[in-house]
Amino acid sequence: MLNGSLTAGTGLFVTLFLVRWFGFNYKQAVALTLVSVGLFWNGIGAAAMYVAGAEIYWPWIPVLLLGSLCGGYLGAHWATQKSNTLIKRCFEALTLLIGVKLLIGF
Repeated sequence: MLNGSLTAGTGLFVTLFLVRWFGFNYKQAVALTLVSVGLFWNGIGAAAMYVAGAEIYWPWIPVLLLGSLCGGYLGAHWATQKSNTLIKRCFEALTLLIGVKLLIGF
């Protein structure tokens, strides 16, 4: 919310870049993207939006933190249990679905 307008889609492009240009598998690319984009780029985006005067809607913070922690834990557990091919297919399917949703706009 604080940085979504500034950094939307960055993780997708970085993941695809790491796979295509550097030959990472999807597990490696997603893990590196979470660190580089999730902590560095999104943190800078959030700080820039805050400095620019964006308001923080504090009631959403606990829910966002809980969702982030649960998703991170479940995603890491699933990534260690499943194959790279399955993770790649899921990543592609979710990317396609999100793209369609953005185009349709509902």
